[in-house]
Amino acid sequence: MKNFLAWLLFVLVVYAFQSAFMPLVYFYGIGPDLILLMTSSIGFLNGKKVGSFAGFLLGLFEDLATGTFFGLNAFNKLIVGYVCGVFSTRVLKDSFALPVTASVLNTAAVFLMTEAIMLLLGYRFNIFTHLYTKLGPLICYNLVFAWPIHCAVRWLHKKTADKK
Repeated sequence: MKNFLAWLLFVLVVYAFQSAFMPLVYFYGIGPDLILLMTSSIGFLNGKKVGSFAGFLLGLFEDLATGTFFGLNAFNKLIVGYVCGVFSTRVLKDSFALPVTASVLNTAAVFLMTEAIMLLLGYRFNIFTHLYTKLGPLICYNLVFAWPIHCAVRWLHKKTADKK
């Protein structure tokens, strides 16, 4: 129970930081997706089952809190958590390159999945303009916050791990 409360408090603090302080440094309404970074770190540290479950819950929480298309964040974060969990046994979890590289790939993947779903829903926009004006700043922001979020998730993971 204590572990659950620690993770819940951590998620609430990260989300509060993302929604309260990050808008101060937004670039034309674009800011970092700390929940995405947290999802990928949880997937890398815990495997595909926990990663996909955490991704779904974090995405659902984000959907409920933001009021955007319901289920879109839950679906995207579930996919990210699963894919990162698949690679959890094949990567060095303490490497600096892991969260940084994963943040670029995950940000691009989530962005492209969201854009594809929007196009399928009938929204019309210039995809190349969105790649330049939205994806570029989003990747830059996520690059900056990837390592601190991964370190925080790794620290909490070690603190809440079952002692055998």
